[in-house]
Amino acid sequence: MKRIILFRRSVLLSVLTAALWGCVIPISQKTSFPLDVFYDNETPERPYSEIQWLEISREDALRSAQTKKEEKRMLERGNNIEAKNLMTAQLVMKAQTIGADALVNVNYQYYTGKDYEGYSMRGLAVRYRGD
Repeated sequence: MKRIILFRRSVLLSVLTAALWGCVIPISQKTSFPLDVFYDNETPERPYSEIQWLEISREDALRSAQTKKEEKRMLERGNNIEAKNLMTAQLVMKAQTIGADALVNVNYQYYTGKDYEGYSMRGLAVRYRGD
């Protein structure tokens, strides 16, 4: 009987430890890019001069895993953190080619149609003043 109680306690302790360990894993990770990226609600502390607006957009056909054909409804959205990071990296590369130090007012949009999904990311390329 003592063995069963000890086994149950060790299982319970293992489950609690695993559950608590999951609490320390971050919900999101901020990706670092070779230049500063400021989203809609963020602003740089340094003064800057605007260079130009840049945009990346893409449309893809819906994958079969995203739709349930007989009910014609979407089961899964295609936008995820990897897609956002890829588009941000592409926008950063465009900004680097024109000599920008940062992107400000970066905005990400996701949209869907009957048979497709689309992504759009837009940001203002800027150069810091006083450097």
